[in-house]
Amino acid sequence: MTEIALRDATQADLPAIQAIYGHHVLHGLGSFEEVPPTLEEMTRRYGDIRDKGMPYLVAVRADGSLLGYAYANFYRPRIAYRYTVEDSIYVAPDAAGQGVGRKLLAELIARCTAMGFRQMVAVIGDSANMGSVGLHKALGFAMIGNLPSVGFKFGRWVDSLYMQRALGPGDSTLPGK
Repeated sequence: MTEIALRDATQADLPAIQAIYGHHVLHGLGSFEEVPPTLEEMTRRYGDIRDKGMPYLVAVRADGSLLGYAYANFYRPRIAYRYTVEDSIYVAPDAAGQGVGRKLLAELIARCTAMGFRQMVAVIGDSANMGSVGLHKALGFAMIGNLPSVGFKFGRWVDSLYMQRALGPGDSTLPGK
């Protein structure tokens, strides 16, 4: 297996990030988008995440080729959700099954924990997405719900699964403790 290094994403990574995401938009159910966003739109989204001080990571080979990316964002904008983040992970099709997603998610969990967040939520498109479900389960997420048939893509109804895990002390102490 090729050595996988993680680092913070930069704007120079955005064309590769756009290509990976575009593949998932066109061929998968992990995203409910149906038209791949432009590079300009992906740049705007990246800036929004980074402007909030949230982690945005890439996994790269020794030759610098991008294998996948992951980021965390606030779960919801209302203040009561300020200790909860949602993860997003996308892996290049030729890198699937090589531990890229696991490495990215583990680092995302570590960084969000260090930032003081207490809960991480995964919203997984398609209840048959066993790769994503298995990855999250392996890293301590529990299934907390299923929204049946909330999306319609590729001519069929698609579920959204919700998984969640505590970060740090979770809800066993109050924030700041």
